Amino acid sequence: MTNYSQVFNQHLNRLKEAGNYRYFLDVEKNAATFPKFSFTDADGNRYSATNWCSNDYLGMSTHKVVINSAVDVAKTSGIGSGGTRNISGTTVHHKALEETLAKLHNKDSALIFSGAYLANLTTLQTIGKIFPDIAFISDQYNHASLIEGMRASRKDKFIFRHNDMEDLEYILQSMPLDRPKMIVFESVYSMIGSVGHIKEIVDLAKRYNALTYIDEVHAVGLYGRRGAGKASELGLEGEIDIVNGTLAKGFGVIGGYIAASKEIADSIRSFGSGFIFTTSLPPSVCAAGVTSINYSGNHDELRQALHQNVIKLREIFKRYGVEYSHNPSHITPIPMRDALHCKEVADRLLKVHGAYLQPVNYPTVPVGEECLRVVVTPKHTQEDMIHLAKSLVEATHTFVYDISEEDSAEYAL
Repeated sequence: MTNYSQVFNQHLNRLKEAGNYRYFLDVEKNAATFPKFSFTDADGNRYSATNWCSNDYLGMSTHKVVINSAVDVAKTSGIGSGGTRNISGTTVHHKALEETLAKLHNKDSALIFSGAYLANLTTLQTIGKIFPDIAFISDQYNHASLIEGMRASRKDKFIFRHNDMEDLEYILQSMPLDRPKMIVFESVYSMIGSVGHIKEIVDLAKRYNALTYIDEVHAVGLYGRRGAGKASELGLEGEIDIVNGTLAKGFGVIGGYIAASKEIADSIRSFGSGFIFTTSLPPSVCAAGVTSINYSGNHDELRQALHQNVIKLREIFKRYGVEYSHNPSHITPIPMRDALHCKEVADRLLKVHGAYLQPVNYPTVPVGEECLRVVVTPKHTQEDMIHLAKSLVEATHTFVYDISEEDSAEYAL
């Protein structure tokens, strides 16, 4: 007889032994103090800490104009939408959000989903249904949602080495010119901070008759005209066939979307099961999304402050001898190269120094590429950055698991 509990526990124990088991911290987020927050440990002790791993890049989730927009519509329309988009779940707020997103990306149409993962999964799977002979050509470091979407399509997939245009062209050359094909890539790769070679990919797509699909999840709100992303920054948004983005990071709300031509968006709307059979976003969330996109788009100083803080943080890291991976984006990875060491350092940073960085381990990154992913926002101060640098120097050179009450007392509330 199969002992089901034993099998589950065997898998979990292997994960823990490898250092890849994921522990959640119950963050007591406070809009008034972000990025500072509180948490309570297993013994009931309360602590304060600074969040250095949030994807709320501009702090828009805590902005009063976004909060007020959500509250006002929730009072009028209620909390949930009450249905799928086809069954009463399309409101004036959903329509306004899609129109705002289409305008942002200079596209005919946009389609919103409950998350960017679902948007990627549904869109790529549906593209595979529409083009039975399509070949997907995928960057080596693409996000799991892109990988799952291509896998779910059950169509041919070819992987090119990360940002290697010669390898990409070699794959394209191996296919008939008239075969349907789609190059799938990201603008900002969230764990390593590299930036996709957008112009070169667009040029190759034109030369070899391929569609282009770009994931701008970690770029929207932060780069380009009004925060439209990296393709917009390069003036190439009109050259990309499908843009995937999120409302949950730079815009600080929740939900994902695609922006594309009218016929592409309408095809995903009409044939994508992940869209058709999912309850739509709450109207208040849609209203908050519109407000956040418009507000952040009109306040370029938010993006300027973010990028200035990235430069300042890295200068401070250099001053204190903190190793980090150089890249052209706002993401600053600190290599750990070992899952157990990564977890140990993250624990000490939190419990001793009040600095919250979540370990990034397999399968998010390959084994041996474990890291701490530092994200600075416009709301982090220079004092915060210096404290983090000093804390990293101490934590990465200390190999202890037991943290004394005296050590942790500094951050107790």
